[in-house]
Amino acid sequence: MSRRLPIYFLIDISESMVGEPIQQVEEGIATIIQTLKTDPNALETVWISIIIFAGQPKTLVPLQEIITFYPPRFPIGGGTSLSKGLGHLMYELRKNQILTTPEKKGDWKPIVFLFTDGVPTDDSKKAIEEWKQNWQRSANMVAVSFGDETDTKLLGELTENVLHFKNADKDAYKQFFRWVTDSIKTSSESVENNSTGFELSKIDGDTLSKIDLTKNENNPYIDNNYVVLSAKCQNTKRPYLMKYKRNISSNNFSGLELNTLAYRLVGAYQVDNTYFELSDDSVINLKINTNELIGAPTCPCCGNQFAFAACQCGKIHCIGEEDISECPWCGNQGRYGASSEGGFDVNRTQG
Repeated sequence: MSRRLPIYFLIDISESMVGEPIQQVEEGIATIIQTLKTDPNALETVWISIIIFAGQPKTLVPLQEIITFYPPRFPIGGGTSLSKGLGHLMYELRKNQILTTPEKKGDWKPIVFLFTDGVPTDDSKKAIEEWKQNWQRSANMVAVSFGDETDTKLLGELTENVLHFKNADKDAYKQFFRWVTDSIKTSSESVENNSTGFELSKIDGDTLSKIDLTKNENNPYIDNNYVVLSAKCQNTKRPYLMKYKRNISSNNFSGLELNTLAYRLVGAYQVDNTYFELSDDSVINLKINTNELIGAPTCPCCGNQFAFAACQCGKIHCIGEEDISECPWCGNQGRYGASSEGGFDVNRTQG
């Protein structure tokens, strides 16, 4: 067997990635594999694994040769536990590592691509210290921020290769994954030539750029760039997510320019029950007032007109034109109507 160049993708699948971001990642990974299968150097050396993390981590694709790799479907989970994601990555690195012995040469230094679009919803200090102590010199990491709101200071503690991907449209995603593919190809060519084995492709600056690591933001352990609400369909009992993005608008009050914060609807998305397996169920009592939310969707599972009905149990589900509705979470039955008190608090996820 040829000397391996292990490539690990550590991918954030938290609720804020639901919709187009996770769909584009899914398609991008498939494109990477398809392209690498036509490259002789990559076929000879590159092995790939995909690890996902939300509130819980999971090895979605174990480390394997490109020729046997089949691109997976990506689930969605609740929360962004970077500490558990890193911990699982380090476990997989230890488990899969082939060391050099007098009889044979071991693996080339692994390359890790970390994709995330927000801030961790847990304390990642211990996992970061473990990474710095045990793996920072023996593995190469590239951390990529999807969008503008990632905790870049924390990523800078993991690696000096922290990049900002301006995920503006589908063409930007194509260019980004082309860059990832080219970086893997140049690295595989490098190891074949007995060089460093880690050579990133040229960054164009329009789609991908270096991040200013001097930016310092407090980490609240909740991703306030998005509000995501977890709900269930009354008819199909399937879970779905309603995603709202932070929206700051300027308003003039008596001659004073004031900024107001709200969250505007992005969309509603079906998820499957793996959402609960990958979520951190220890976090409770996170609230948002409905006055801060702009827009309400129809149910993405059955088409009910209202996807946003709050039961007395505190959970959300859809309702239609039926006289009596039944909560798919707790089984309570009752009639629903508009709140006479205006806005009210509902449970939100960590994002």
